[in-house]
Amino acid sequence: MSAPDYRNLTFAYARSPDQDAPRPARHPVVVVGGGPVGLTAAIDLARQGIPVLLLDEDDRLSTGSRAICFAKRTLEIFDRLGCGQRMVDKGVTWNLGKVFFRDEPVYSFNLQPDAGHQRPAFINLQQYVVEGYLLERAAEFANLEIRWKNRVTGVCQDDDGVTLEIATPEGDYRLRCDWLIAADGARSAIRGHIGQKSSGQTFRDRFLIADVRMTADLPTERWFWFDPPFHRGQSVLLHRQPDDIWRIDFQLGWDADPEIERDPERVIARVQALLGPDAAFELDWVSVYTFSCLRMDRFRHGRVLFAGDSAHGVSPFGARGANGGIQDADNLAWKLALVLRGLAPETLLDSYDGERIAAADENILNSTRSTDFITPKNEASLAFRDATLELARDCGFARRLVNSGRLSTPSTYRGSPLSSADTGPFSGAMEPGAPAADAPVRTAGRDAWLLRETGSGFTGLYFSPDAPPAETLRALRAAAGGALPLAILVLTPAGAQVPALDGMTVLEDAAGLAADRYDARPGTFYLLRPDQHVCARWRQFHGEAVQAALARATGQG
Repeated sequence: MSAPDYRNLTFAYARSPDQDAPRPARHPVVVVGGGPVGLTAAIDLARQGIPVLLLDEDDRLSTGSRAICFAKRTLEIFDRLGCGQRMVDKGVTWNLGKVFFRDEPVYSFNLQPDAGHQRPAFINLQQYVVEGYLLERAAEFANLEIRWKNRVTGVCQDDDGVTLEIATPEGDYRLRCDWLIAADGARSAIRGHIGQKSSGQTFRDRFLIADVRMTADLPTERWFWFDPPFHRGQSVLLHRQPDDIWRIDFQLGWDADPEIERDPERVIARVQALLGPDAAFELDWVSVYTFSCLRMDRFRHGRVLFAGDSAHGVSPFGARGANGGIQDADNLAWKLALVLRGLAPETLLDSYDGERIAAADENILNSTRSTDFITPKNEASLAFRDATLELARDCGFARRLVNSGRLSTPSTYRGSPLSSADTGPFSGAMEPGAPAADAPVRTAGRDAWLLRETGSGFTGLYFSPDAPPAETLRALRAAAGGALPLAILVLTPAGAQVPALDGMTVLEDAAGLAADRYDARPGTFYLLRPDQHVCARWRQFHGEAVQAALARATGQG
């Protein structure tokens, strides 16, 4: 059976019983926007047992490849949602990049030089394919409903919920929800309906995206040119996508006329200048864009929660837009599910605002710096950039200054009110607030990966050279059976003979990488949040300390 043509799929409008109800029907959660962020949030909530209604004003997926670079952390989130492997199988995997200045290569870089990770640094995959896979995963949940051609035209909230006014091809209707997730993009109608806006910086430059279909014997790498001979004074970016599609970004300058630059003959001439006059290719999609770095002042407004481009926007350099938005949904869904299940106070959602605003600011800072380096605003900036590129051929320190788009990395939520401070010395990156590192493990005679074993709730990692002492086992089981479920993973060295432990999963640290990445000693215990961020760690397990950390991590500390 051939794969669907996700670009040309259309989804029929269907009348809902809510449209004929005598009074507005009520839903626990409504998500507005059927892009990658909205679908991720809806799937994550549905898999935790929360009924979700997703509304989209259109009847199709995105057009053009749009976002194409999906980072390792995003792939790990997709793994947790049950569709990561499919993304990786279809996508083009890459870890390597090259930087060119004028007509010569300057240096290359490896985004994931160390082994022992299930997922690569990035895959390239067209946004419409990502949306298609997420949509098919969403269809597997009976508690997730999607309504196409349902456009939100009004929003009004009170202490008890949110009322939505919705326009459809068959007329208007109203409904109520406990919580509204606005994932309706950079031109968010929800933002306007509640009187909010995004503010920031718009960059005075234009770029041409040309997706071309061709068969080319080029390596699967990210190539970035500064001032190349085929496009003097500007920059060019080349990426490979699946199905023989190649993404080429041409910097045009602020004075370029978008209508003229979209002309196929003009685009073809630019591509031929890069590939050569005899190159065989055809245009697949063309767009001209400008970009901004901006965000809302707050992402939570009462019962309305903003995620993705509706909350913040960045320039495309560094692939921080879609990845950042998907990580918004990852941060929000578990917190909202706990609130809806009565396991956490509503104030837990304030931590979504705080953590993801800090992440957005980090992305905006990196994106702005990338843009300033790629598109110098004056002669002094241009001279500095070109001198840096010249030095980077031979000098390592200069390579660290070259910025062709610092690529997306997940944020560490330093200072989060949900984290518990260390009480003992640790080294390494796995501090409270950090995204948990993966590592190869073995369990029940099969090869596995640490993050795939963590489940969908809070997880404890207990490092032990052998079976934990009886007293520790009793304390671990007591922690696992508390009011908030806690999955316990016991990590042992390779070759350790540890019997099955009732109610726990024993993992063999196959290459010793888990202990190394977590700076673990015998007895070390880590507490991971449902979004696989560290929220506490101890050199020795203490049941009362773990319960206090769980309370803090759910907004009750």
